[in-house]
Amino acid sequence: MASSKEYLDFILGQLSALEDITYRAMMGEYVIYYKGKIVGGIYDDRFLVKPVKTAVAYMPAAVYELPYEGAKEMLLVDEVDDSEYLTGLFEAMYDELPEPKLKKKK
Repeated sequence: MASSKEYLDFILGQLSALEDITYRAMMGEYVIYYKGKIVGGIYDDRFLVKPVKTAVAYMPAAVYELPYEGAKEMLLVDEVDDSEYLTGLFEAMYDELPEPKLKKKK
């Protein structure tokens, strides 16, 4: 099941207090970036983030879920209706997220 554009728009709206939030559509799902780093994504209309230590500490009761078959587990974000919570989560996670990989020139 692919994710809806409406759910993506809702999540982007909840994150509107942050600058430099972008996304990329991939196979019917959406990868979410913050200042160029991958934070997580929307998979089957579920908002999942990378399970970095700060995210686990921020959401101690979060459930681990697979975004898709064969992927690494991610954390399910339940508090999607609270924009301040989401903003705080992204800000807490940012420094711990891996730097984007540079594309090699051919």
